Amino acid sequence: MSRFVDEFMAELRAKNPGEPEFHQAVMEVAESLEPVLDKKPQYRKAKILERIAEPERVIMFRVPWVDDKGEIQINKGYRVQMNSAIGPYKGGLRLHPSVYLGLLKFLAFEQVFKNSLTTLPMGGSKGGSNFDPKGKSDLEVMKFCQSFMTELCRHIGQFTDVPAGDIGVGGREIGFLFGQYKRLRNEFVGVLTGKGLNWGGSLIRPEATGYGTVYFAAEMLATRGETLEGKTCLVSGSGNVAQYAAEKIIDLGGKPVTLSDSSGYIYDEAGIDREKLAYVLELKNVKRGRISEYADTFKSAVFTARDDSKDFNPLWDHKADCAFPCATQNEVNAKDAQNLVKNGVYVITEGANMPTVPEGVELFVEKKLLYGPGKAANAGGVATSGLEMSQNSLRLNWTREEVDARLHGIMKAIHKQCINASAAYGFEGNYVAGANIAGFLKVADSMLDQGVV
Repeated sequence: MSRFVDEFMAELRAKNPGEPEFHQAVMEVAESLEPVLDKKPQYRKAKILERIAEPERVIMFRVPWVDDKGEIQINKGYRVQMNSAIGPYKGGLRLHPSVYLGLLKFLAFEQVFKNSLTTLPMGGSKGGSNFDPKGKSDLEVMKFCQSFMTELCRHIGQFTDVPAGDIGVGGREIGFLFGQYKRLRNEFVGVLTGKGLNWGGSLIRPEATGYGTVYFAAEMLATRGETLEGKTCLVSGSGNVAQYAAEKIIDLGGKPVTLSDSSGYIYDEAGIDREKLAYVLELKNVKRGRISEYADTFKSAVFTARDDSKDFNPLWDHKADCAFPCATQNEVNAKDAQNLVKNGVYVITEGANMPTVPEGVELFVEKKLLYGPGKAANAGGVATSGLEMSQNSLRLNWTREEVDARLHGIMKAIHKQCINASAAYGFEGNYVAGANIAGFLKVADSMLDQGVV
């Protein structure tokens, strides 16, 4: 690391102790941006990077609710509004026991660059709670969401901050949150995305992150004159992103062979076809079951239970061509990265946010693999959220084909931005540097235009 990055990171860690995910995300960006700051000293003078790394606003609040037994429960609620230089704040809400301020600052920081890359006018934010919807009744989830929105509604709006779903927040939760917002504010506006189709949602939104991730992989492969046809693909997760990544892989002729959840993973050497994927959608979205049940139903599959005593995830230790980490942050450790390389994987496209540890990223870049970082590769979800916002403002609903075509076009544009930015600053073929630089430039120039605010 250079002296500038060393000093910058030392100050950031001192100001933000105990937030390793946030430190990791900022470090990756800072290392990429040094040649940009050297070439354009006005960014250093205006302390643009220092300002981007400091949230414009952090909201923390108590979320009290009553469970089905009549007992009072209390959770923490958060909204980190990171940067609004190019548009209203935009980013998901995460409901998971692991949620704490540092995690949301990392996600909000990444969101700033991701949203910039989409070509749409959206700033970056993230929020959520340490509430766990797993095992809760619909009534309990509704009570929590209503209490959460009672406070959050003061800080969001269609021109201020437009939340969406994330881990633990699907159509059910968005519905409860929107209903409470409408009740309190007495207005029907596009204040949330991921809504139901009957009340302002967009076609393709549930599929968008997964579809976009695969579209990005296809663009990377095209630079080598290849397609996904016949490629064996490892996919982690079994939620929204993983489900639709698998679907689009199948559409483009690839063969997904793995899916996972917190209990373990299944490996289906025969491939997950449309019939099997339909079973997974029913299992996870309707029955809310465990992925192990897949192996009980389809005898071609083997289920491997999660084993935290191992220093690697065996899901990433199978022969394949492509890998799509679609579960959560830092799920691909250094040993996993080595196993992917050893097993012939040369396309890694991140459907989750920062799923690869820094050592893994370094290995992928060093080996010149086709590595699509999350802020570029999984931007299709927030891009389609932006398209939902546009439809809400126009009071129109676009067709499935139109939304998908716009999504595909946005992913092509993101890929082109990454390629051009990496080449312009001496990182040719490095999608990590390209995504960081391209995302930064648009935000930085907007911040210069708007003064010290």
